[in-house]
Amino acid sequence: MTQTKSRLKASDIDLTEKVVAIKRVAKVVKGGRRFSFSAIVVVGNGDGVAGYGLGKANEVTDAITKGIDDAKKNLLNIPVLKGTVPHEAIGKFGGGFVLVKPASEGTGVIAGGAMRAVFESAGVHNVLAKSKGSSNPHNVVKATFDALLKMRDAYAVAEQRGVELEKVYNG
Repeated sequence: MTQTKSRLKASDIDLTEKVVAIKRVAKVVKGGRRFSFSAIVVVGNGDGVAGYGLGKANEVTDAITKGIDDAKKNLLNIPVLKGTVPHEAIGKFGGGFVLVKPASEGTGVIAGGAMRAVFESAGVHNVLAKSKGSSNPHNVVKATFDALLKMRDAYAVAEQRGVELEKVYNG
């Protein structure tokens, strides 16, 4: 099964930005250490469109700006069904493993910091999520997007099976 990623243009959508993590990184040079900053940012419209980006610069604000620009280049469609995800999925990236499960109305976002930013940006209001393995925000964000990209809504399932939408629900 091949997963297609549909790209969107950031100029068409009103996006909100969330900074997930900022790290100070050092490069050792002849005269000592040279410090710079790395920022991972998640953007989304709160209605099934989200993306993440990484920015690196000598100043924090420049790193965040670069991260936002990178995130706007990597926008993806995420299926959201009645404020939650359509089904259970597991996402993996590097050492990070993420379990994402649908939740009933009123549950809220039960997830850690990095995953919470992704869900809120994508417009998922009720979800149960667990992060296992690496707690590195970069790996957790990428694993969360991996899990969300594995999601299929009823229309995609019907199209893949070659049947009508009614048949998907009624068996």
